[in-house]
Formats: sequence, C-alpha cells, structure tokens
Amino acid sequence: MAKTLTRQQHLDLYYYMRLNRAVEDTMVKLFRQNKIVGGLYSSLGQEAVSVGTAFALEKKDWLAPMIRNIGALLVKGVRPRDVFMQHMAKYDSPTKGKDGTSHFGDLDNLHIVSPISMLGDLIPVMTGVAMAGRYLGQRIVAMTWIGDGGSSTGVFHEGLNFAAVQKAPFVLILENNLWAYSTPVRKQVPLENLADRAKAYGIESYIVDGNNVLAMYSTAKEAVEQARAGEGPILIEAKTFRRMGHAQHDPAEYVPKEMRAYWEARDPIALYEKFLTGENLLDAKGRKEIEEKINTLLAKERDFAENSPLPPPEFAETGVYCTGDDCHKIRAKWERPIAEVTPPRSSVEAVWTVPGFGSGKGSGGAHAPIHFGDTQPAETKPAEAGKSAVQAPAKAAAKKTVKAVPASASRKARR
Repeated sequence: MAKTLTRQQHLDLYYYMRLNRAVEDTMVKLFRQNKIVGGLYSSLGQEAVSVGTAFALEKKDWLAPMIRNIGALLVKGVRPRDVFMQHMAKYDSPTKGKDGTSHFGDLDNLHIVSPISMLGDLIPVMTGVAMAGRYLGQRIVAMTWIGDGGSSTGVFHEGLNFAAVQKAPFVLILENNLWAYSTPVRKQVPLENLADRAKAYGIESYIVDGNNVLAMYSTAKEAVEQARAGEGPILIEAKTFRRMGHAQHDPAEYVPKEMRAYWEARDPIALYEKFLTGENLLDAKGRKEIEEKINTLLAKERDFAENSPLPPPEFAETGVYCTGDDCHKIRAKWERPIAEVTPPRSSVEAVWTVPGFGSGKGSGGAHAPIHFGDTQPAETKPAEAGKSAVQAPAKAAAKKTVKAVPASASRKARR
C-alpha cells in the first residue's frame, strides 16, 4: 500500500511529522515563558501514529483526537495558530479562551469532534457518528484514538462491543505507550498484545510498529477501506513509546533509562528521513526547504497567537450556560407530540415495603426474611442451633487451568 504513494505524498507525511514536532517544541517554549494556561501534553516520539493514521482518511471522514494527537489535527487542516491560541486561552481561539489544550472541534468544515477527557468515551461517540453517516448514505469512516491505560476503562469495552454489534464503519487506534502515566502495561493487562482484546468482540485487529509512519499509514488505509466497505469496526494497536512524561510537570523518572534510550534510537522522524534519502525521495536541499517552510509558518502563526487579545471579561459567561437560544445547534426534532410518546402512568399502586423486613434484630428473627447479623434464623431447629447457617462443601472445587493460546505468527488477528 505504501508503495502506491506519490513522491509528494511521501514528502507530505514527512512534512506533517516535522510540523507536529515543531508545533509542540514551540509550545514548550511558550509554556516555559508562562504564556500557556494550564497543562501541556507532549506526543514526542509518537508523531508517526497521529500523522500516519489521519493521512489515511478522506476529507469527508470524521476523527476525534485525544489531547496528544496534534499531528492528526494538522493533517485534517487545523492551523498551528489555533493550537497555540487554544493553549494560551486567547479570544481568537476555537473556544474563545474558554478551554485550554486541544479541547475543540470543527463539526461544520473539518469534521473534527472535540477530545473528551474521560478516556474511552469517544469510542461510543464516534461509533454514533459512523452510524449516522451510514444512515445518511455518506459512506464515511469515523476514527479515534485511545491509550493503553484507557483501554482498561469500562466504556472502552462497552463502546467497542456496541461498534462491533452495529458493524459500524469505525477505526480505533490503540496507542500502546508501554506506560499509562506511571504504570507499565505489564502491570495493567495480562496480555502481550492489546490488539487481542478485539477478539472478544469478533472484530479484526492489526499490530503495527508505531514508529514506522509507512506501516501506520498503509495499515490504517486498509482498515479505513475495510470499514467503508462494511467490514468494520477495526482496531489497530500501535506499539510505540511516549518519550515525555504525562505532562510538562512529569519528568517520567519512573521509566528505565535503557528503555528510553532504545526508543530514542528509533525516533520515527529519523527513521522516515533515512528511508526517504535511501529511496532518493529527499535530499539535503529538500530537507532544508521543508525546515524553512515550517520555521516561516510557525514564526507567523506564533506571532499571530501572541498578539491575539485575551477574552473580554464581559464575555466570561457567554457560551457557558445554555439559555435555549445559544445551545448547540443540533436539536432533537419531535415528529409527534411529546404527550403521545410519553408512557402512561401505572394504574397499580406502588408497594415499597415488605412486611417484617428489617425487624429481624430484636424480634428473635420471627419475621426476618434473611439472617441478620447475630440473630439466629427463625427456622433453625434446636438440634441444629450450634451449626453454622451455611455449611462449607466437603472439598473445595478444583481450580480450572486455562492454557495460554500461543500468539499467531501473523501480525493480523482475524475473527
């Protein structure tokens, strides 16, 4: 699949990865100058995941990033200035200074759903987006991302099961960072491959080198085409490593130095640059041109963001409270009067008490439906009074042993 890319597409992948890193480097400088409001979250070392997967989508497709998927936003068409202003709480930012980080979307033009901090919640949301597109005959695909830690949340499993039952045109990218904040994966999940979780729901999954942008792109492209053809949902596990801590305040000293050194040597941008030069797709002149293009762009975008005004205090409550006129423009449309679809009240009087329930203690258990605490069961015969109310079985049931299923030689887990 990757071999079908044109030279320009190869260079576009390289450009977006470089832009992704440069945008984050710029924000680190702004953060250290106290110009960023709130936290700052880095995706250093994971640029190939965001860029490679988003690059596989068509313009009409929808995505919902996590706070670290800035590369996906850039591929979709979000301007660096919007990312800067959003983090700086400027009035010209997408949320008019009401929220920091990447909590913004663009439903009208770019088809971006805002990140949700409750990790995993985007899975059922994007399943709904995918199903809506199907009902409207749009043949769209919805995509979102989740981390290794987030894949242990209840809504991850509920949402994935929902998507599987509905055969939604949905692609889930599972970034296996090896660490969920400060907890290693081996202490989270008794699995070598998180992609195996897809088997429980009867859907296909892929395991990919998350630091190889071509592998990420080609796998995501195949998954998107499958989902669009009605074979979704698809889960892709990207094996990668986040080389920064949870946020700027976290030095990630819990990560072994040897592990960090290993992944630094497998930098996704450096690996792709080596490939491009080896295939004569990029030379020193081309690299310099891309660097100058990014530097010029970001200087202009940063200048715009820094000179953007802060929100006027008079507008502090604007867009915060829903008054009826300024709510979300997508509203429910009732085809029938509400009274017709409201269930009638029951004609049976509700009974909320059980005779004698709770009166066991202090009454000798005469009316107690169950044995409460130290009250002797009412039905116990005198000869059995000294015996325990529950007899243990003579022999404990033997523990069942489930043999581990060996990992398939294929990197693709099928139904």
